[in-house]
Amino acid sequence: MDFEIREDRQPQGPRKLVREREAYFRLMQQGVSNTEACRIVGINRRTGKRWRYGRNASGSNKAAPPINAVEPPSVPSRYLSETDRIHIADRLREKATVRTIAAELGRSPSTISREIRRNRHPHSGQYRPHAAQARADARRPRPKRRKINENPVLRAAVQAMLDEKWSPEQICHALRAQFPDRPEMHVVHETVYQALYVQGRGQLRRELAGALRSGRARRKPQKQANYRQPRFTTPMVMISERPAEAADRALPGHWEGDLIIGKDGKSAIGTLVERATRYVMLLHLPGDHGAGAVLTALTATVQTLPAQLKRSLTWDQGSEMARHGEFTLATDIPVYFCDPASPWQRGSNENTNGLLRQYFPKGTDLSHHDPEHLAAVADQLNRRPRKTLGWETPAERLHKLLAA
Repeated sequence: MDFEIREDRQPQGPRKLVREREAYFRLMQQGVSNTEACRIVGINRRTGKRWRYGRNASGSNKAAPPINAVEPPSVPSRYLSETDRIHIADRLREKATVRTIAAELGRSPSTISREIRRNRHPHSGQYRPHAAQARADARRPRPKRRKINENPVLRAAVQAMLDEKWSPEQICHALRAQFPDRPEMHVVHETVYQALYVQGRGQLRRELAGALRSGRARRKPQKQANYRQPRFTTPMVMISERPAEAADRALPGHWEGDLIIGKDGKSAIGTLVERATRYVMLLHLPGDHGAGAVLTALTATVQTLPAQLKRSLTWDQGSEMARHGEFTLATDIPVYFCDPASPWQRGSNENTNGLLRQYFPKGTDLSHHDPEHLAAVADQLNRRPRKTLGWETPAERLHKLLAA
């Protein structure tokens, strides 16, 4: 070893024991234990632990940053570094949550959770930062040898199923069922696709086209979002363009709508909730809940309303509103659509749907309820005092606003 311990150490300014730290980390990377490395370098065992794990002397819950004189090899910022892994190990010992660690490192909680799950010790379950870094480094090199090409038994099984005209997804699940205790025989369907699509040209390409039921010999790229077909023939008007009077609930006549779905998605009931008063109306959909049936029921229901209650309708982007343009022409009520996966933009309707599940439980056939029963349920809800209305009922609040 080219490191020579100095018998007489002098203060070295802010960066103390630089050579000792470098020698210590070289020994650790060679697999030497902490105790032996500290003995060789001539430092206290606690000093070595502080360099590795960033422990502070006060013993408080917040760890000091680790002291590491050996710079790890540079990796793209999208990957966790060795310093990040030391911080994760340190905070796990302090019983910090995954979300707390993620916030401290500026990462997604799923990134930290996946890192701990993939790189912890396979037997003890402990997360050791240097071992985790070694596992990550061993996993990173590219290109990797393909799993199907490396395993003749797996290759033969996949080929036999392809000969039976099975899809890659069917092959994936069949392998897991046939070999439940042999993980080397488990693949995902993308692995099968990759093994097929890397074949050569000419005859091999034609054989590939016959192996897949799609008949394609090359991957078909998905269209980007800005090139996709519009969801509806009539362009949607988004909720961001809805009048401000609808947002502040100052005037009645702005409605929120949705469907509650029955057993196996075969039946449904339409729900309408007035934003200012929480007044409820229910749509009878006995046959189906497609765009045509919803258009008919919705048009018939809103045409019973007075003019001052026909201001707007807000709905999600479900396919049942594909004919929203025809609804607007028939009723003169504009339809505004919520953003994808944003149910809070129809908060009153979502809350009301929860109340309605007391009358129409999930997993039941909703087609059995006739219009009279739906009207009775809506009337009962409209006569129920609501905290958000100052303990008035929706019917009372609607009557007051219409009188005003």
